[in-house]
Amino acid sequence: REGYGRINFNLKDVVAMITFPGFWRILKKNFATGVSEVWNSLYKTGYLKRIQSYCPTISVNDLLPYRTGVRGMAVRRDGTMIDDFLFIDTKRSLHVCNAPSPAATSAIPIGEHICNIVLERVTVTKAE
Repeated sequence: REGYGRINFNLKDVVAMITFPGFWRILKKNFATGVSEVWNSLYKTGYLKRIQSYCPTISVNDLLPYRTGVRGMAVRRDGTMIDDFLFIDTKRSLHVCNAPSPAATSAIPIGEHICNIVLERVTVTKAE
């Protein structure tokens, strides 16, 4: 969750991850891609080949170290990724459980959508 450094390890997070059935299902579906990503993050030449498919003039000297980025994705128990917002509506609250983009989390239309859901609930509750 806070894996922005080269070596980050949180035992509690790892245990939660490996005991979640969705982790193993998504790992099975994406194993080759995961191995490729790890390989390319460790070896510049592999990454360079991928980049050169888009821009052939880039050389290994153009690749400079940079801090990592983390894009968390919500995953269901069956191993499918939740690519969009996930709202869970309970009797007394509305939970935004997945907000896939930093830009989207602060977007006015998303805030308006959330407000409309809450206002609709309040209006229905008052009518009852």
